[in-house]
Amino acid sequence: MARTGDRLVRRRVGEAIHRYQMIQDGDRIVVGVSGGKDSLSLLDLLWAQRRRAPVTYDVIAVHIDLGFDGTGDKLVSFLRDRGIPYHVEKTRIGPVAHSEVNRENPCFLCSRLRRKRLFELAQRMGSRKVALAHHRDDMIETLLMNMFYSGEFGTMMPYQRLFQGKISIIRPLALTDEDVIRRYVRDRGLPVIKNGCPTTKRSKRSEIKTVLDELVQKDWRIKGNIFRAMRNIRKDYLP
Repeated sequence: MARTGDRLVRRRVGEAIHRYQMIQDGDRIVVGVSGGKDSLSLLDLLWAQRRRAPVTYDVIAVHIDLGFDGTGDKLVSFLRDRGIPYHVEKTRIGPVAHSEVNRENPCFLCSRLRRKRLFELAQRMGSRKVALAHHRDDMIETLLMNMFYSGEFGTMMPYQRLFQGKISIIRPLALTDEDVIRRYVRDRGLPVIKNGCPTTKRSKRSEIKTVLDELVQKDWRIKGNIFRAMRNIRKDYLP
């Protein structure tokens, strides 16, 4: 019998895929897998749902090894045990992003280089669709980060076409809360790999997350209201 976290995640993912028409018949989907709770959940869901989906699609897991110690072996064992096709790309992106030439913004450079390599690998594998594991909390946090630090109102899109449609990003967890994903990971016993990045706990995203958590403790509706505000923009009341 499916547990509550399992059922809720599957419902939210199904809703996102349907609402934004993320997957079409014959798709070959590259899933970016870091080994964290979000990407493992996304991979587990897309792999399992192939059997009951109304369309036929293939999944291949791609792990960009950033060059920090101890991120790959445990993940490879998991992928082999599940019979999931995978590719591990060894890089030095992490140390380069944290080198002396880039001390001020390692997260930006690391993310850009990682995404670039992922797109290159997808094209090499004959895939036009890349699935990333950003969830609803990520979208809310990104909106606030852009407002606070970049002076713009924008966030991640659930379905985004790039390079004149040569590559598309899909985010099937876009309607799923992070707390629900945590329950799913626990219920499924997924082997989460510890993030080896030295700046994980002191990034701007972690600062925003802390602020949000403090606000939600006072009013649980706040995150939901921010998410709805993205689709409820009153232009007549903006300068």
